[in-house]
Amino acid sequence: MSTLLQLDDVTVRLGLRTPLRGLSLQMAAGEFVAVVGPNGAGKSTLLRAITGELRCTGSVVFDGRARASWPRPALARRLAVMTQHPHLAFDFTVDEVVAMGRLPHRGAGAAADRAVVDAVMAELALQPFAGRAYLALSGGERQRVQFARVVAQIWQTDAPAMLLLDEPTSALDLAQQHSVLGLAHRMRARGTAVLAVLHDLNLASRYADRVLMLRDGAPCVLAPPTDAFTPERIAGVFGVSVECLRSARDGRPLVVTSPPPPHADGPR
Repeated sequence: MSTLLQLDDVTVRLGLRTPLRGLSLQMAAGEFVAVVGPNGAGKSTLLRAITGELRCTGSVVFDGRARASWPRPALARRLAVMTQHPHLAFDFTVDEVVAMGRLPHRGAGAAADRAVVDAVMAELALQPFAGRAYLALSGGERQRVQFARVVAQIWQTDAPAMLLLDEPTSALDLAQQHSVLGLAHRMRARGTAVLAVLHDLNLASRYADRVLMLRDGAPCVLAPPTDAFTPERIAGVFGVSVECLRSARDGRPLVVTSPPPPHADGPR
């Protein structure tokens, strides 16, 4: 597929700090790239640079056009962002929150918007929550609703779209993690590209086509999971010893943390 996102030497400076430096990346329509790295490595900074929330040097090009030159409504119809801590102060119902994703599509019609909201909520098994107050939900339930909102934003587009997801599964249980990432993965078939910040290396291994590892604001690995997740590379980035097993089903890596060596003086 064609290149949808191109980053060339993207650098972000905040005062005396440089939380992101020298990052280049090409993503094709329909590709899933997971961004991993220690806390403070520049993962969220990368997403904020792409959206324009943070000023950067270098270039950010979306579908052949500089991101800064896109009219905001047109870009919002094709680029949807789920931040790490979405904030909503008003007590909307769940289906009203999901329907917020349709705001860039004004003019599509109430029936078309309703059909999208219903379809996305069905994909994520959110129909039982439709009339409930959003602020009364648990943290994990809110996270699923916010994911549904950003999916509704790009559910029907005339051209390939993109999801930017910042830790979309941090509050979810095992089943819901796979529900959310499974839907994002399936959307690749319609040309949607996914750039997702993930802390769980095994989720990254399962769903990503490629893995981007960041350390101290700089890219250090960009490779398929089978090449990215090796004991040596993970130790170099995270400073921990791991074993990298292989899934019997598809050969993808399974990262297992190695126990620390016993204390030289024995147990205390």
